[in-house]
Amino acid sequence: MAPMGIRLSPLGVAVFCLLGLGVLYHLYSGFLAGRFSLFGLGGEPGGGPAGPVAAADGGTVDLREMLAVSVLAAVRGGDEVRRVRESNVLHEKSKGKTREGADDKMTSGDVLSNRKMFYLLKTAFPNVQINTEEHVDATDQEVILWDRKIPEDILKEIATPKEVPAESVTVWIDPLDATQEYTEDLRKYVTTMVCVAVYGKPVLGVIHKPFSEYTAWAMVDGGSNVKARSSYNEKTPRIVVSRSHSGMVKQVALQTFGNQTTIIPAGGAGYKVLALLDVPDKNQEKADVYIHVTYIKKWDICAGNAILKALGGHMTTLSGEEISYTGSDGIDGGLLASIRMNHQALVKKLPDLEKTGHK
Repeated sequence: MAPMGIRLSPLGVAVFCLLGLGVLYHLYSGFLAGRFSLFGLGGEPGGGPAGPVAAADGGTVDLREMLAVSVLAAVRGGDEVRRVRESNVLHEKSKGKTREGADDKMTSGDVLSNRKMFYLLKTAFPNVQINTEEHVDATDQEVILWDRKIPEDILKEIATPKEVPAESVTVWIDPLDATQEYTEDLRKYVTTMVCVAVYGKPVLGVIHKPFSEYTAWAMVDGGSNVKARSSYNEKTPRIVVSRSHSGMVKQVALQTFGNQTTIIPAGGAGYKVLALLDVPDKNQEKADVYIHVTYIKKWDICAGNAILKALGGHMTTLSGEEISYTGSDGIDGGLLASIRMNHQALVKKLPDLEKTGHK
């Protein structure tokens, strides 16, 4: 009996070969796609990445991009602040008492502004630390994308990227500064603010006035869209202080500078810093020195500190110490801010002010 053999059909061989070629094609094309993507040759039509690549890998962030997003965040938050105030439905409530015994108020304007500002910054820069005045509720999480466009006024002042390690960055957000005045419809005092600190030092500051739609920004060793005034009165300065303790400062200021000294009570730390600068807003009062004598939170002052520093000014404790924007969220040593003045001479002139503030 002849041995049994296997007869191969020519058609079967052809089908088998075609299937094999198909498998090899898909494997190889997938491999090439992966290789091309490493060099930026693949991806979605239009080409742009969804967010900052440097921040996404935990490496570096570009401070110029952070400034662009910070300005946008302050404006977006300001839109919410203005919308709620104009609706006249504030949903006002107290978060508790301040150290001075006043109500620490919160409104829908604070909450909605905070949500917009926090999630815009967090989506753009997911690996940086963000500290904000209001609680961020995970149930309200939003993905708010940045279009990756840096405004022309920033590009004009800051021509090249400025990269720093993401882990060195701390962002401070004040979604509504001067909430007390906001509830009283004293709109000129209200601001939204963003500050970026690097290794605890303030380097980017944004102060936005929602009701006049004016925005001041500055980067230390970078550029700014705001400037100091041409002159300041150092002998009998106009001193801007908190509305809640103007009398406390007035007594010491008159003793120090004489009876010609003017005390300007005002709301909001952002407003008070702008009072020291050349701001094109008819409702903005002008002052020569900003003094605060009680405990204050860092999100209230970081943006102003960065702007003053970028313009050659100073913001310190009443004893002249620099303020670090890491660690705790507040300072006990009071506050002294000035620009184009002998700051250390001012510190020496006010030796008893911190004690007065803590009585």
